[in-house]
Amino acid sequence: MAAVIHDLAEISRRYDEFRAAAGVGAIRTEADCERALGLIEAILDQTRDTPAREEATHVLADLLDLLSAAVHEYEAKHHAIAASSPRDVLRFLMDQHSLTQSDLPEVGGQSAISEILAGRRTLNARQIAALSKRFSISADAFIEHPGAE
Repeated sequence: MAAVIHDLAEISRRYDEFRAAAGVGAIRTEADCERALGLIEAILDQTRDTPAREEATHVLADLLDLLSAAVHEYEAKHHAIAASSPRDVLRFLMDQHSLTQSDLPEVGGQSAISEILAGRRTLNARQIAALSKRFSISADAFIEHPGAE
């Protein structure tokens, strides 16, 4: 395999020019992430009505891919969303919809819901299906996963 010779001085100069023009480099801080998101948004806004925007041949497609991957990696590392237990999901949905325990007859009586919210009882398949339908969310949100809590 032939060695590829790079002019690192030229690459460095051009990268410095790019960073100065784009206002973006490596994403190490919240400010870096915000600048990258701003550039992503600007690219998407400018190319909104361009049919080739989603194609790899678009002049900014590679940059969009690189920035998106870098932002995703930064956010996954610094803003990971912890898995929630089914009872936490149910409690959240009840709060969001201003529901009381008696407002969920499809789950069961008030005592059954109290036990579920207290963690003394788990949701069964019928209850999961009913909640999934009522709140229009995936049944997976109501299934216990190891490591959640």
